[in-house]
Amino acid sequence: MMLSIVHRATGIALYFGTLLLAWWLISAASGPTAYANVQAFTSSFIGRLIVFGYTWALLHHLLSGIRHFVWDLGYGFKANEREALTWGALIGGISLTVLVWIAAYAIGGGR
Repeated sequence: MMLSIVHRATGIALYFGTLLLAWWLISAASGPTAYANVQAFTSSFIGRLIVFGYTWALLHHLLSGIRHFVWDLGYGFKANEREALTWGALIGGISLTVLVWIAAYAIGGGR
């Protein structure tokens, strides 16, 4: 039940995170000054925390969506299967988020 609530909350968070993504894309098209403003925000501690949270929300929501898809196919309804899918979505979302950020820092040089 708790993970279902988190799934809905991450869906809501994705709406607001997508506004941040749209801001970034619009600023990239608007010119160097607008882009520098967005980069200054996303490079700050709060900005990175928000982008990290958006990354986690995106990946967690994806994995929870896959979990629901498995259920829609008629599988995973036994208690131990439900538990495994739930923990898989939770741990997988956190693990994938950390891996994406490690890869981003490795590729981008920590910028």
